[in-house]
Amino acid sequence: MRRTIARLLLRVTGWRAVGEPPDDPKFVFIAAPHTSNWDLLYMVLVAQSLRLDISWLGKDSLFTGPTGPFLRWLGGIPVDRSRPNGMVETLREEFARNERLAVGIPPEGTRGRRDHWKSGFYRVALAAEVPIVCGYLDWSTKTGGFGTVVRPTGDAAADMDLVRAFYADKAGKFPDDVSDVRLRDEDD
Repeated sequence: MRRTIARLLLRVTGWRAVGEPPDDPKFVFIAAPHTSNWDLLYMVLVAQSLRLDISWLGKDSLFTGPTGPFLRWLGGIPVDRSRPNGMVETLREEFARNERLAVGIPPEGTRGRRDHWKSGFYRVALAAEVPIVCGYLDWSTKTGGFGTVVRPTGDAAADMDLVRAFYADKAGKFPDDVSDVRLRDEDD
């Protein structure tokens, strides 16, 4: 039922889901580019239309009030941004506990432009020993889906070259707000 509703909503808004979800039962997926509040809704619709249940991270303030239970039902996991190091261990434990888990992390960390991505998605994948999947919404073509699968090696620069190549032609709703596909860790 959720798949039918998701496909209908995508069609009505002119969007379409492309491709197939990854075969891996557990993975971190990059949710990028992230320039609009609409990105979450469309990513959930794309995933549902491809028969993939996803979880996603959001700042904990989103989960207060009457929308909290609904956002959790949609797969939301609240993150206390004042404790950034706790996220990696928490998600490593979640991956260990679950047979199937797909967690979306927007590496830009905000909808505004940044000169680099946050490395949480990379550190979580390394710690949990799961692949990184490039999830995307391309506002220029109104398509969304999942693409390149990267098995992190610990060589951030080499792994990110694969990610950069994938996102080179993807456009956010607000193109001027798309952040550089680069981790600060690559400079180390």
